[in-house]
Amino acid sequence: MTNLHTSRRIWAMIAVAVTSLMAAQAHGDTDKYPSRPITVVVPYTPGGSVDTVARLVTAQLQKQLGQPIVIENKPGASGMIGSEYVARAKPDGYTLLLHASSQVYLPLVDARVKYDALKDFTPIARLGTVPLLVVTGAQSPFNTLKELQTQAHAKKDSLTWATSGYGTSSHLVEEMLNRDLKLGMQIVPYRGAAPQLTDVTAGHVSAAASPMPGAYPYVASGKLKALAVTSSSRVSRLPNVPTVAESGVEGFDFSSWYGVWGPAGLPANIASQLATEINKAIHAPEVTKVFDTMMFEVAETSPQDLAKVQQDEHDKISLLAKEADIAVK
Repeated sequence: MTNLHTSRRIWAMIAVAVTSLMAAQAHGDTDKYPSRPITVVVPYTPGGSVDTVARLVTAQLQKQLGQPIVIENKPGASGMIGSEYVARAKPDGYTLLLHASSQVYLPLVDARVKYDALKDFTPIARLGTVPLLVVTGAQSPFNTLKELQTQAHAKKDSLTWATSGYGTSSHLVEEMLNRDLKLGMQIVPYRGAAPQLTDVTAGHVSAAASPMPGAYPYVASGKLKALAVTSSSRVSRLPNVPTVAESGVEGFDFSSWYGVWGPAGLPANIASQLATEINKAIHAPEVTKVFDTMMFEVAETSPQDLAKVQQDEHDKISLLAKEADIAVK
């Protein structure tokens, strides 16, 4: 009888141990990141440069993480709506922001912005940089930036810029060209690069500056003409297109960059894990092959790297905005 009682007690102890182990494993699976789908917010319409980069990178990232990644486009207010949405999200790694450098620029030129780009977000990773193209419609009479300048001087207020939104790299380049070439062209804001470039293609707006990931396909298909590139040297995909510096603005060099952020308070281990996986994704052969066609220069990055880059850009653009009187009024 004693042996039977002892045997039952041993089996009971084993059962408790197994149950505890299973519970611990289940709890561990719940805590493991990521354990459910991730939403990546793109604060512009589908089809623009930010959306193009986001879909390419997240498709690879999804394979690596083993969880679905959903792109959620939240356009409006020059990207402000999408950014504010992420700033208010729970900092658990399941709501992220993939944005261009305008994430840092916009609060410097638009008083309506309700978030602090440096304090209300957790930097995760910088993806890379691209030059912008200055483009006009295929049927436009302009074939060079100099011709555009001549017309703008001859008929004041007759030409217009389309921008993907206030505070974007597109907007800043157009403001700088207005200042440096004394163009006086009115800037018309759109809800992203896709509608911006569509209206330039249709001839409703005279010209635009737009990052290569979104603009290059229009140029390659003959829907737009490239007048100049904003990098310090010509790009291999468009060897006959001069730089802005070659077109009359000595020393001009401006690029757009892309990054991933989470809400403020995102745990450091999650930010670090995401940065590691993003680095793998942007260096994957199938991703770099497409990036090469966009003249997209990938970055080897970390949360600390993005934090430094955004601080440096904040300081530089803050000074530029004051000097050029760039502000949404």
